Amino acid sequence: MRVLIVEDDVSLLAVIRDIFEGESFLTDTAESGDEGYYLAQQVIHDLIVLDVMLPGMSGIEIVRRLRSQGMLVPIILLTAKDAVEDRVSGLDAGADDYLTKPFAVSELMARTRAVLRRRGTIGQEGDLICGPIRLVPGLRDAFNGEIPLHLTATEYALLEFFLCNKDRILTREQIFDRVWGFDSGAATSAIDVYVHHLRKKLAAHGADSLLRTVRGVGYVFHV
Repeated sequence: MRVLIVEDDVSLLAVIRDIFEGESFLTDTAESGDEGYYLAQQVIHDLIVLDVMLPGMSGIEIVRRLRSQGMLVPIILLTAKDAVEDRVSGLDAGADDYLTKPFAVSELMARTRAVLRRRGTIGQEGDLICGPIRLVPGLRDAFNGEIPLHLTATEYALLEFFLCNKDRILTREQIFDRVWGFDSGAATSAIDVYVHHLRKKLAAHGADSLLRTVRGVGYVFHV
């Protein structure tokens, strides 16, 4: 899963980044509102952790703009302890939750799990669930019921991206950027190769129809 952290306090930004990377999240970071808004538009994230008071565009304005564009990514706001008006404004703008500074690591991760569950991204145990398929981050594998699919690292990353964005058409460019990265030496044809491998493993359990090709665009994982 991938999280965008927007925080102008460099020390706090590093702490939050380390927390999420310790939980196996990919992280993108920004120290200003304008940079954070740009990254939110350019990259598909599974979660945004967003300070309210930022240089340039405020966190609340970022939330308002993203929601007006139809972006449903879960957003957790970071606010000062006494900034009640900011918390209310943020929630009204479309944020999913807020956390007051200072906060405990355990509370940040608990609120992360809660907003992702509400969005239907993860189950109670932190697994990613879509129809009969259950992705278990701790094992880096997926299961159909209790039967493992025995995924490779790339197949796992590919399926994770599909499940985090179920029912959303993903372009080939978005898939390549997330799974391989634009600085990778791999060719974009690798997408088709690994989708083929993944479909074969899903087909062995009668679930290959969940992964559909959108001709000329990319793929969608749909139940």
